[in-house]
Amino acid sequence: MNDATQKTSISDELGANIPYLRRFARAMTGSQTSGDTFAAAALEAILVDRSVLDGVDTKTGLFRVLYGIWASAGAPVEEGESGPRAKAQRHLSSLTNNSREALLLHTIEGFSYGEIAKIIGVDEDEADELIQIAHREMADSTSGSVMIIEDEAIIAMDIESIVAEMGHRVTGIARTRDEAVKLGKADVPDLILADIQLADNSSGIDAVNDLLNELGMRPVIFITAFPERLLTGDKPEPAFLISKPYSVDQVVSAVSQAMFFSSTETLNA
Repeated sequence: MNDATQKTSISDELGANIPYLRRFARAMTGSQTSGDTFAAAALEAILVDRSVLDGVDTKTGLFRVLYGIWASAGAPVEEGESGPRAKAQRHLSSLTNNSREALLLHTIEGFSYGEIAKIIGVDEDEADELIQIAHREMADSTSGSVMIIEDEAIIAMDIESIVAEMGHRVTGIARTRDEAVKLGKADVPDLILADIQLADNSSGIDAVNDLLNELGMRPVIFITAFPERLLTGDKPEPAFLISKPYSVDQVVSAVSQAMFFSSTETLNA
């Protein structure tokens, strides 16, 4: 493979991973704007010097560069907030260093312990331990009520079981936009877990926007088979997004993260 072909291949790989890099950056920093700034800085660093990808595959290298830039900047998280975000920041200060980022990389982005070790600069055993610590610390510090918006009965029951086993109370399951608004008003949830395409062809995004307008800001997790459709950079994006098919670990991690580190903005459908 000549240099031109190799550069084209790396560029294609980088482009394919940008939506997921932005998802991680958003969750890591607590802000879409801040996350995009760090993601852009990572891409610029690679364009200037592609040797920063040496020794790892392109995706791992991309996330390693992002993490390194963020860490060197002091690992900033949104500041000067009030309400749920201020509470989340206080929670974050009690977490063991690197544990939340390791958990995100493993359960949401699908990296192995070895890849996480390379990204955050620790050995593989320490990466494993950081993930276990994060699970324990977040589970011990957060619990609440969860509303599920999902039109597929089997998936809804599965999610309900996972959430209940975590110690949270499920307020109910809604299959349509109207049902969601009615349920939310009747039993106000601490967290909303929503599919995007609902039973009557209504939008889960519209349902969530209705609920946030009625009930005020609260963490939201979206589940979709097409996450890249919500990670375009053209409009406000969810901080917590699970791809279908999902794993139990992904749901557990996202729910824990959302309860622990809420940073939710109203989405425009």
